[in-house]
Amino acid sequence: MTGLHHSEHRVANLNHSEYRVVHLKHVGRYLAGAITIAVFAAIVTAFARGQIDWPTVGQYFTAPSILAGFVLTIILTIVSMSIGIALGVLVAVMRLSHNPVLLGISWLYVWIFRGTPVYLQLLLWFNIALFVPSIGIPGLFEARTVDLVTPTVAAIVCLGLNEAAYMSEVVRGGILSVDEGQTEAAKALGIKGTKAMSTIVLPQAMRVILPPVGNEVIGMLKTTSLASAIGVSEILNEAQHVYLVNNMIMELLLVAATWYLIAVSVLSVFQYYIERYFARGSTTASLPLTPIQRARRFFGIPGGIK
Repeated sequence: MTGLHHSEHRVANLNHSEYRVVHLKHVGRYLAGAITIAVFAAIVTAFARGQIDWPTVGQYFTAPSILAGFVLTIILTIVSMSIGIALGVLVAVMRLSHNPVLLGISWLYVWIFRGTPVYLQLLLWFNIALFVPSIGIPGLFEARTVDLVTPTVAAIVCLGLNEAAYMSEVVRGGILSVDEGQTEAAKALGIKGTKAMSTIVLPQAMRVILPPVGNEVIGMLKTTSLASAIGVSEILNEAQHVYLVNNMIMELLLVAATWYLIAVSVLSVFQYYIERYFARGSTTASLPLTPIQRARRFFGIPGGIK
């Protein structure tokens, strides 16, 4: 016991200077960082040395045709997403219905639109006049389909219906995340059917639904570029029209890419704040810094703007 007590006393009186701190060597981390920097530097060098006429990029960046195409891209995104969200909620409710007819139709709808490429769907809607020559009510109103379903209309209908299939799965997952006890409590209070869904279930499901919706909006913005295949004058199509005349292919593609990146960056900021808002009190105790908070900390600016 005496020897053990003596050893413990010696350890307790050791000087901290006798210890040597050994830092872990993260070889893999350093190697991955070096490779990433090398690849990034190679890409930047390739663009810097490449035969790209940068003044042409600046010249066409704010060209009227490019700006008009960008505006149409935004319009396609907003209208198609509005159709997709509204119809997606309806299809999601049908998927959760106990009615076998509604369940079967909604399942078939999702199966068809998720199982075929968007490019193929665009071509089908663009050529729908071959299958349905006229649209209307006989004796009251009737018009040729080719006059009504223009390339822009075909793109909006196609993108909206396609988005509804994916949105329905997002909404369905959000509804299923709400505890069944909420529905049972609503029934006990005499609230049934659509009213219970709209006033009790869906508001609680929004915490799960809204963050993926941000991803869907960003995806829709980029998917609108496929509409150029049927002649819609969105930004990519306008860029193609220009470079087919002046042969500045890479320059015009860079112009279109820059506008896409600007739009996606703005949407990403909105998505960030939405996810942060709905994450309060449900994920982590401390929320990540917002872009404004990061900028304030970086520049040393005091303030409590969130």
